[in-house]
Amino acid sequence: MMKKLVGALLTIWIGTLALADTQAPMSRAAAEGERTTETLKQLELDWVDAERAGDSDKIAQIVADDWTGINHDGSKLTKERLIAHIKSGNVKIECVELGPMEVKVLGDVAVVQGSDFQKSTTNGNYTSGELVWMDVFTKRDGKWVAVRSQSAWAPTSSRARWPI
Repeated sequence: MMKKLVGALLTIWIGTLALADTQAPMSRAAAEGERTTETLKQLELDWVDAERAGDSDKIAQIVADDWTGINHDGSKLTKERLIAHIKSGNVKIECVELGPMEVKVLGDVAVVQGSDFQKSTTNGNYTSGELVWMDVFTKRDGKWVAVRSQSAWAPTSSRARWPI
């Protein structure tokens, strides 16, 4: 009887260890995914802060050299044009309020979708409103950088276009 009890307990213990061992990598993967999600959300916050401050150097670190963006009006931006636009000082961002962000990580590529409301002027014209946007990031040399972006006026926004 005692041998059967010890055998049963040993079987349960080994089974528990085997189950715990197979769950550990999933937990590590989930933790890594959470860290990546938080890193990407922080990059989005840093990007907004850099635009508001006119910090083109910070934006240059976040945006890859081959980055392109599609503006809400369908125009295409390159990194060079974005940096020049920031340096010009023609855009004055009073405040930006980010909405919730959704992050989808697919290996070394990630997509971040979100919205924001901003109070701003461009070339002295009022350009405030709500935008919806999507940024695509890739991991290069261990660092996440934006490679593509697209924005549009939110359906609830009264803005028809945002001049850049």
